[in-house]
Amino acid sequence: MEKLDKVKLKKILYICLFVLDAAIIIFLFVVSIIMLATMPAKIDPNVPADGFIDYLQKNTGVYLGCFVVPLFVLLIVNVLWLLFYVKKNNVKKQVALNDLSEEEKEKLRQELLKDLTAKANESNKKENEGDKK
Repeated sequence: MEKLDKVKLKKILYICLFVLDAAIIIFLFVVSIIMLATMPAKIDPNVPADGFIDYLQKNTGVYLGCFVVPLFVLLIVNVLWLLFYVKKNNVKKQVALNDLSEEEKEKLRQELLKDLTAKANESNKKENEGDKK
């Protein structure tokens, strides 16, 4: 029962992290789009900023550090997590002989016989060539 609770808790944690990640990315994109869409042609640094967007337009270093860099970091983290998730879920699971149907067992026998006869033929050819020399 405890293991089931841990699995559920882990699943809920992943969902919460995904929602938080999506919310942060959406916020950063929306603020960036608004800032860039309302960017004036000429910015006077001597005039004080009227609001948050105006402040970001006048202080591009703050914009870079608070919006652009976190977006790239989140992109890299999301790509790495996706690669890890795909690798984790694509691990081949071992199949027990009891799990196979009779048709699958027969097919597997035929493939094994083919492989064994092919290897036996190869070794016979090598021995015959060795005897001729």
